[in-house]
Amino acid sequence: MPTPSPTSSPSPTPSLGVPRPDQAAYMLRAAERDAGRAYKARLLDLLDVRAGHTVLDLGCGPGTDLPALADRAGARGTVIAVDRDPDMLARARERTAGRAGVEFRAGDAHDLPVADGAVDRARTDRMLMHVADPARVLAELRRVTRPGARIGLAEPDWDTLVVDSEDLETSRAFTGYTTSVAVRNATIGRSLPRLAERAGFRVETVFTETPHFGKVEDADYALGLGRNMERAIAEGRVTEERGRRWFAGLSQGPFFASFTLVAVVCVRPGDASGGAR
Repeated sequence: MPTPSPTSSPSPTPSLGVPRPDQAAYMLRAAERDAGRAYKARLLDLLDVRAGHTVLDLGCGPGTDLPALADRAGARGTVIAVDRDPDMLARARERTAGRAGVEFRAGDAHDLPVADGAVDRARTDRMLMHVADPARVLAELRRVTRPGARIGLAEPDWDTLVVDSEDLETSRAFTGYTTSVAVRNATIGRSLPRLAERAGFRVETVFTETPHFGKVEDADYALGLGRNMERAIAEGRVTEERGRRWFAGLSQGPFFASFTLVAVVCVRPGDASGGAR
């Protein structure tokens, strides 16, 4: 009697797109894109960091912006880098090795490890979209800043995400999943002026950038086209056949995707004498 052949296991369903990237590498790569460099440079100019300032970089990540802040604050200034992730702080220390005047503090944005009225300039970049309570974080920024201090905020508005496809319905479903599930505070960008005013700041400047992608590989890495579509399929938001057809179709022919990033520069009102310079 012949030995029965072993039952073959079904082939695993291939993954869509690139896996979730290392967060630090992701942040550094985003900052190196033309659009990333453009809004960061403009925000830094409007923040007007001067020699001798104490500057807070809230959610410093791998230290992407610390060298530029430290250069402007100069030898007499101090840059306080705060992040809740020890790995991010370790990478930020490596990035700023040899630079004097940069301090690293582990802490929660909702309860900053910074004294009242200690800061002349503060910034946060693409961090508020992840926190539990953006209003509380802004209240903390008001607490730690001096009268006359300037604060820079920058956040995406993921409700503006567009991905060109002949299957417009699925592209809209993908954006809907991004805004309702994938990102905690997906429309924080448009809310920045309102939230800043409610926190007691005076909004001085609002500007927008529209990063766009002409290569599906770049967009997949930055926007999570494949991995977020896989999540949407797994959660029953999109059928597998429809989601996989949509993703495969993105590589056929010219590609376009974009979203809007909103930046706000505001001032903490009050008597600036002896405070922010």
